[in-house]
Order: sequence, then structure tokens, then C-alpha cells
Amino acid sequence: MKAIKAITLSLGELDKPVVSKYQFGLIINNIYRSKVYGGEPVNLHKDFAEKSDITKYLNLLLDEGILSPHKNLSNLFTLLGRSDGDPEDIACTVDPFCYISHLSAMSYHGLTDRIPGKLFISSPSANTWRSFAKEKMQKDLGDDFESYCKNGLPRLVRTKMNKINKVELHCLSSKHLGAYKNVKGRPLRVSTVGKTFLDMLRNPELCGGINHVIEVFDEFGKKYLRLVTDEINNNGGPIDKVRAGYILNERLGIDNEVIDSWSSLAQRGGSRKLDSSSEYIPKWSDKWKISLNVF
Repeated sequence: MKAIKAITLSLGELDKPVVSKYQFGLIINNIYRSKVYGGEPVNLHKDFAEKSDITKYLNLLLDEGILSPHKNLSNLFTLLGRSDGDPEDIACTVDPFCYISHLSAMSYHGLTDRIPGKLFISSPSANTWRSFAKEKMQKDLGDDFESYCKNGLPRLVRTKMNKINKVELHCLSSKHLGAYKNVKGRPLRVSTVGKTFLDMLRNPELCGGINHVIEVFDEFGKKYLRLVTDEINNNGGPIDKVRAGYILNERLGIDNEVIDSWSSLAQRGGSRKLDSSSEYIPKWSDKWKISLNVF
């Protein structure tokens, strides 16, 4: 079997909406190392692929129309006969460490009837991302990792995503990695319900505004109480707990040991605001010592 046929068939087996240069490099490395596809020998004489081999086969597949450059994303390709896929699936394919968050996650979980004008995604900070990428490459390549890098084959790198098809993206890099769930049968990852509520408190401006956030807490706070309190108790900071405490306890009238324990974190200060994105006003909760800067 010719190598180009084995590469083409391997691409057809991918269950992803787009193909990255790194994924292409993995396929070629695997074929060169095994010299077998589907139990049939592949006609190759070198033990390791080189950078020039990547360029040669990529150009062949582009010329034949089997691969096409993605219209928005650099170094990404679409496969002949494969649908474009949903923007959120593409985003989670392009960035293996991101997940759908904020208003987009609220929409996914049925917490809002608002249709997000942008796709909101969260991803690790630059240094953490690079560390994760190296770990993933080592896991993907095993003993071939050093030779793969030495021969200049495509590495897993972060792709800048401003727009996918016609959908604009809002990408948030955060030191708070957060909890997410994998969606069965799709490359999609989305923040958990609890993490989504925590994000609402931290960035209400990315979740429809503080008034909408309060509406969501009013409607769904009791339904998802355990998920919300577990997430905030385990991963929220003092100000997150105070904000949640005020809404759940003073506004919704919920009283339990976990929420009550958060009241010890209450303290006066100009930065202690219910809405983190708005200015302080001299109206506050006596118990939670937080400015109720909601209009």
C-alpha cells in the first residue's frame, strides 16, 4: 500500500470536525513507525518521518482536495465530505484543554433563554497550556516523543481563535482551571453546573449581567443547591462565598451549615461588591458586609 493511501484512510477514521497539523503529524509518525495500515504493509523505507515528509503529503492532499484550509483558523484543515461541525465542537477540538463556559454554558445547561451572541470558552493560562501540551504530546507519542520533536514534526500549539465560521469567540484564559464535563459522542466539553454558577458570580458581565445572574439564581438556585454549594465551597474564594452567601441565604432564604460557615468570611471593604464589574455604592447587607451595587 502506498503511504498516501494509508494517510488518507487514517484521516477518514478521525471523528473530529477539523484536522490540525499536529494530528496530521501523529498520523504520519504512526504510519512511518509501524509501516502497516489495516494489516497491510505500507511502502516506506525510512523509520522516522521528517519535516519534509509532512510538507510533501500535506501538499498532495491539498492539491487533491482531500484536505482544505479552514476559512477562519490557521494551520487547521477540513476533510473532504466532512461537515463543518458546530463551532463549539471545533473549538474543543482545536484547543484540547478548553471548555465552553459563561453564557454559552448557561445556555447549554438550560439556565438561560438568552441566545449568546458569542461563543464563550475558557482555557488555561499560557504557561499552564504549554505544560499541558507537552504532557499530552509525551502521552500521545510515548517513546517516539524525542525523535518526533528532533525531526521537526508539527507540535501541539495554541491556535488563536477569534471566529469560527460566522460565530465570534470570547476566549478567557484563567488560572482557575475549573470543572467541566465531557459530552458523550462529541468532542465538546462544558463547565459543570456548579462551575457555571461560580463563573456567574466572578464574571457577571460575561453571563448576561448581574441582574440576569440574580434571576438565574432565583429560578435555579434551590434546584441545583448541592452542586452550587459544593463547587463554591471547594473552589470559590472568600469573596465568591460571600456573594453566594448573600444571594442564597439573604435573598432566597436558604439556611444550611455550609452557607452559614461562609458568613465568617464577611468583612467590610470597597472591593466587597455583589457585582464585581460595577462600582461600589453605600448600600450593603449587614450580615454579609457586601455592597449591593445592583440597579
